[in-house]
Amino acid sequence: MLPRQPGPRDALIQCFIKRNKKKSTFSLYLGLTQELTDEGKFMLVARRFRRGLHMEYIISINSDDLFEGSPSHVGNLKSNFMGTKFTISDRQPPCEGGAKAFSSGSNHWFGSKQVSPLVCPGGVEVGRVSHSHIYGILKYEGPRRTHCVVQFPFIEGTAVDPQGAEQPSNPRSLVLDSKVPRWHEHLQCWCLNFHGRVMIASIKNFQLLAPVSHREPWDEEKVVLQFGKIDDDVFTMDYREPLSAFQAFAICLSSFGAWL
Repeated sequence: MLPRQPGPRDALIQCFIKRNKKKSTFSLYLGLTQELTDEGKFMLVARRFRRGLHMEYIISINSDDLFEGSPSHVGNLKSNFMGTKFTISDRQPPCEGGAKAFSSGSNHWFGSKQVSPLVCPGGVEVGRVSHSHIYGILKYEGPRRTHCVVQFPFIEGTAVDPQGAEQPSNPRSLVLDSKVPRWHEHLQCWCLNFHGRVMIASIKNFQLLAPVSHREPWDEEKVVLQFGKIDDDVFTMDYREPLSAFQAFAICLSSFGAWL
């Protein structure tokens, strides 16, 4: 499964994320069985660091090469200074021909090594994520709401129609919103049905929905991404078309970085 390849149309790909708090890293694994204790197959890794007033994540395909401008560098996730809005950038192909890499002007420490990253100018924005709280009638803070606008390559005949995109946005963009949880009177908490894929209640848990097409109403059961806690530092991440593993991973990373 390639990082930028969209997931399947009719089923969720089951993955999980392992967090290493000491190293500020997050590793994505493809689940090989239905068991939540599955060791999985490594897919992507991210390292979190602070750049000025912003929090940023470098996403890579190599856990030993987590630096900007490296051959393993896939993209970045960057927050605003409040930690409520995030931008997902896909690294442009390596500089070729007359194009020259340039220094970002900042040095990063990783372990005992100091690195001055060389990066190609800019990057391709492939998504935006925002987090807010859902407020009840009495104005108390409710569960977190996640809102995304993602870019994707439209392929004729796929389940997603670009005409269902946010207007007047780019025709290749699609709006995803989190499913609103229901209040459980007996448990006295907000609940979502993760079908056994989430074990621990957390404000980070969410499910994202997408419209089937511009002609049809939203399908409440068409979850394109779900993320939730199963252990102190282990989280499930299940995704499908139109999201790629890279986009889904970046969206989930924003949940770790949100300050709400």
